[in-house]
Amino acid sequence: MPVYQIILDTNILVAALRSRRGIANRLLMNLDDARWQVNVSTALVLEYEDVLKRPGMVEGFTAEAIDVLIDGICSIARRHNIFFLWRPLSSDPQDDFLLELAATAHAHFIITYNPRHLRPAEQFGVKLLTPKEFLQLLGDLPV
Repeated sequence: MPVYQIILDTNILVAALRSRRGIANRLLMNLDDARWQVNVSTALVLEYEDVLKRPGMVEGFTAEAIDVLIDGICSIARRHNIFFLWRPLSSDPQDDFLLELAATAHAHFIITYNPRHLRPAEQFGVKLLTPKEFLQLLGDLPV
């Protein structure tokens, strides 16, 4: 079985921190699973930090706790430097860096709850899945 290369959209982290019972949280708690490898870039890590630290975004988490979470993700993730820009690809230019990361990382999947702006990733053979769809693909959840 191949090791899937995945990218977590920021909305997955938000959902995971907002609900400990949700599928996004289940995925987040198992990021070190040997069946997949998380991929990040500087731009994605900075977005994680910016969004998660916005007032009211994730209640009950201090800035320090968010730093620990992001550091944990970075400690297990493959880090990529992005040296090229193919803008604009996405209907939302703020999502273009995710597409660039997907191409650079040779990602199999972008895990997201908002695939609308990321559809151009499919040009690179990258599938857009929700956490539920990803865990179903792996056989961890019933279809």
